[in-house]
Amino acid sequence: MDDRVDLRAVGERIDALLVASAAHGAVARERAEELVRLVTDLYGAGLERLLEILHDAGRLDAGVLAQIADDDVVASLLLVHGLHPYDLPTRVERGLAAVRPELRAQGVDVELVAVDDDAVRLRLVGSVGGCSVAALRRAVEEAVDAVAPDAAAVRVEVAPAGPAIIPASALRSRLTRAAQ
Repeated sequence: MDDRVDLRAVGERIDALLVASAAHGAVARERAEELVRLVTDLYGAGLERLLEILHDAGRLDAGVLAQIADDDVVASLLLVHGLHPYDLPTRVERGLAAVRPELRAQGVDVELVAVDDDAVRLRLVGSVGGCSVAALRRAVEEAVDAVAPDAAAVRVEVAPAGPAIIPASALRSRLTRAAQ
């Protein structure tokens, strides 16, 4: 079986089928939606039971949880059913860790400010001035969306620029010129 499932494409196809079922009337659409709900509930119960079995057998350790969280398909299924092994802040931090090397290469970092009511607040820090702020925001938002699609909102603010730091060598040269 190919484990490279395009989750977005599958979701879009399900939505398209539900919309198409509406062409046959409200009853047909309601039945299609109920079918999706029932199948989703069944899979959710099965996944929950599977995790319980692994836990009871002592096989659900930190390494296995990390593997589960790193598998896009499995993690997405668990997320749909509220069974993801990591909470929202942890998933956000994992997403930020993935994008940090790209940001740091541009002299920028990102920090998690808060998660309130499933809304994520982040802050870009560093020399943001030389980079496209919109591109940096987009990279951070995409990284968070990949690991936390359940976040109600992702807000990325830019930290105010700190005072300019004058290198010590420049201070010495100014003092030398002033003394002459």
